[in-house]
Amino acid sequence: MEQLAFFEIPSPCIGVCQTDARGYCKGCLRNREERFNWLHFTDAQKYDVIRLCHQRKRRRQLALYKARQQALEQERAALNPQLDFEPQDAAELDLGNFDLEE
Repeated sequence: MEQLAFFEIPSPCIGVCQTDARGYCKGCLRNREERFNWLHFTDAQKYDVIRLCHQRKRRRQLALYKARQQALEQERAALNPQLDFEPQDAAELDLGNFDLEE
């Protein structure tokens, strides 16, 4: 059952109407169908589109964060090639004859 809404659900459009390589709007992150059919969607469909846009935004932010982290690691490695910034498994670490008990 659909919940009654007292106010019209506003479009997530922010006025940046350009599409990216995957077909999503760069501003609101809706796909073509979601943009063109917004006025014909029910309130439940509109809420679902808004939820999807939030998910797409979080995924995009995570991808940008990972790309920045990787670029920083590469920059550090280029600045000081003597240091190895690659993470190592615990099995690969040589701790010598290290013993906690004496």
